[in-house]
Amino acid sequence: MPRTDRARVGAYGAAACASAYGAMKLAQALGANALADKDPLPPELRERLLARDPLFVASHWALAAAAVVGVVVALATLRPWRAALPRRLLLAVTWTLGILMIARSVGALGHGLVGDVLLLTDVRPPPVGHAALARDLAWWDLLLWSPFFLLWGACWTAAGWRLGRRRR
Repeated sequence: MPRTDRARVGAYGAAACASAYGAMKLAQALGANALADKDPLPPELRERLLARDPLFVASHWALAAAAVVGVVVALATLRPWRAALPRRLLLAVTWTLGILMIARSVGALGHGLVGDVLLLTDVRPPPVGHAALARDLAWWDLLLWSPFFLLWGACWTAAGWRLGRRRR
């Protein structure tokens, strides 16, 4: 693969991840389970999520819309029409999203690889009364959500890096 094509993979990857995430959130907003029961939330919030609390339904719609914006932003880093958007704004958005998603995947924002491993190895005890659920959700986070956010964050940072290296 030529070097110029490899540099574009980050933006296309960020767009693909945003599409997948947005599709899942749209499905949840429309009433599908679509991995909602695997979301690593505290038990009381998880119950509200699964009961389709209006706040959670609204948040799914908002996240689906944000994912559409994410696809547009990711593709804007590659397309000629990005000239209509301030370059510094695109750089700030791509790098910020990349860093936040990587931080989430590692565990700096509460969930992530480190916290999951600590819980699953009993270094950090699970919540009393919800130990089995906490372990189950930690496995899902360790094997699905954290790697997904790590990939998505790496794609955003690669897109930002490519955009930063390109001449105006």
